[in-house]
Amino acid sequence: MKLLMHICCAPCTIYPLRILKSDGHELCGFFYNPNIHPYLEYKKRLDTLKTYTLQEKLPLSYSEEYPMEEFLRNAAFREKDRCRYCYYDRLVNTARLARSQKYDGFTSTLLYSKYQDHDMIKGIGENLANEYGIPFYYHDFREGWAEGVKISKEAGMYRQSYCGCIYSEKERFYAGQ
Repeated sequence: MKLLMHICCAPCTIYPLRILKSDGHELCGFFYNPNIHPYLEYKKRLDTLKTYTLQEKLPLSYSEEYPMEEFLRNAAFREKDRCRYCYYDRLVNTARLARSQKYDGFTSTLLYSKYQDHDMIKGIGENLANEYGIPFYYHDFREGWAEGVKISKEAGMYRQSYCGCIYSEKERFYAGQ
């Protein structure tokens, strides 16, 4: 299959890329993550991904724009349900691009992280597949979590310490509870 793979960051790409390539899929990466805050964090993740995809010869689609405002407008006052919106926003943009560019399907590196709500991501992907008429390629990449972490550390790759949004940054670093 020719797949468009939504990518959240370079370290989370390592294992899914290996598996999908070994299964014979043709891949293109898509970096769309308006949730990431602050801008310097967004830039570090994108720059690390650009370096990695060049090394791996993985075509990458992205925009130099930093569209954080819409994410914040949709997450504000809905903080407890922000992840659902965030997953949906990133996957719907991936599904739309995959359909418009005639891919056979779409997937996401979000399925790799043991910190994400895997069932929610899978459900959103499957619903979008039905809505947009393009298959969601599901694979539980969490099986390779330790391997991907090891490889990214050995490569000296930038590894972030929170999911990306301002809320997850607070949850990770705020100790005054």
